[in-house]
Amino acid sequence: MKLPVSMLLAACVFTACDNSSKKQEAVLKAQQATIDSMKVAMEKKAIVDSMNTVMAQREKEEVREEKQATQTVYASQAAPAQKKSRWNHKAKGAVVGAGTGAVTGAIINKNRAEGALVGSLIGAGVGVGTGAIVDQQVKKKQKQQ
Repeated sequence: MKLPVSMLLAACVFTACDNSSKKQEAVLKAQQATIDSMKVAMEKKAIVDSMNTVMAQREKEEVREEKQATQTVYASQAAPAQKKSRWNHKAKGAVVGAGTGAVTGAIINKNRAEGALVGSLIGAGVGVGTGAIVDQQVKKKQKQQ
């Protein structure tokens, strides 16, 4: 009787041990599957991050190119603005004097066209003289500085 009981006990022990090893195998397989899926996810994330980095660099380069293009446009537009010559005081005085003289001459004289013509000539002459005086004063101030 001892022999069949001991054999039964041995069989139970072996099957119990065998089940635990199968369970351990199943647990290990599940763990390995989880680890593999995590590795795949990490690889995907690394690929996405590298693509995002590349896209960010491309956007920075595009912005830099746009800035250079706008700077070039502004530089080309700024050059003519700097070359723009200013009117000296003589020219300004002649224009203002001619306009003022024409209006005054047209008001004073009965023949408005003739009065405007004479007034503009006299006004332009006075304006040029006044502008020349102002130009000389400006030159003196520049020499003193």
